[in-house]
Amino acid sequence: MARSFHSYAGWVTPSERPRRLNLQQRSALAGEAAAASADVENALVWPSDPTAAAFFDVDNTVMQGASIFHFARGLHRRKFFTTKEIASAAWKQAYFRIAGVEDPEHVADARNSALSFIAGHTTAELEELGEEIFDEAMAHRVWPGTRALAQIHLDEGQRVWLVTAAPIEIATIIARRLGLTGAMGTVAEHVDGVYTGQLVGDLLHGPAKAEAIKALAAREGLDLARCSAYSDSSNDLPMLSLVGDPCAINPDARLRAHARAHGWRVHDYRTGRKAARVGFLGAAVAGAVTGAVAAGVSLRGRDRSA
Repeated sequence: MARSFHSYAGWVTPSERPRRLNLQQRSALAGEAAAASADVENALVWPSDPTAAAFFDVDNTVMQGASIFHFARGLHRRKFFTTKEIASAAWKQAYFRIAGVEDPEHVADARNSALSFIAGHTTAELEELGEEIFDEAMAHRVWPGTRALAQIHLDEGQRVWLVTAAPIEIATIIARRLGLTGAMGTVAEHVDGVYTGQLVGDLLHGPAKAEAIKALAAREGLDLARCSAYSDSSNDLPMLSLVGDPCAINPDARLRAHARAHGWRVHDYRTGRKAARVGFLGAAVAGAVTGAVAAGVSLRGRDRSA
């Protein structure tokens, strides 16, 4: 059977990969795959400022809440998986994140538990549903302030990419609908167009985002000192610290403190009460749900008919 993967330098087939990769290796692999899979709109005019770009996290930065949660709810309404399945996966991810457990075997177990949610569904079906779900559950949640910041970069002739732990399929839809250059997200492995239910490396989260940006910068000839990055979470400090112009959007407490200490720009589009509530719950719940479902709602396992 011929294998077809997202291609990039250094790709190896599943049988060739080490059985266990440490966290740093998985982050690097996820970042390289995300950069190689970054979608660029064909209609985009070549930028007048080609060495500068902007990178935006999605959840609570571009839109209110976790994009993967909104997407998962849409799939749940369409009977893609049960309430029990999503609750179980979310609980496992919440435990690992809050308890700080980083054992690869435990993390892999939580990740793999989410992979069966939409097994057997086609890529075309998922893309079509993604468009529908964006219209019904995501479009009205986009922060106007963040959208305006992205437009400023576009107007200055710079390219703008989303960088998110959400699956590349979802990230691409959001970027396309917002008129951005493209997106980098968690990448799925597939064989002959059928997802294997495995991730390439790991979720595009934390250090993996920085790896993705570095890989994309090398490919596109970007000067990171002239680039900007935007996020709400201290988990994205590796990404924010990589560029010359970092900015905190709707920041959690740790990121706000770090931004103030280092003179970074800060924009908060929430009300004071909502900011306090979301800042506490966001790290513990929204991030956990994102990690729990990111693979499961975007990846298909092996075709059941095979």
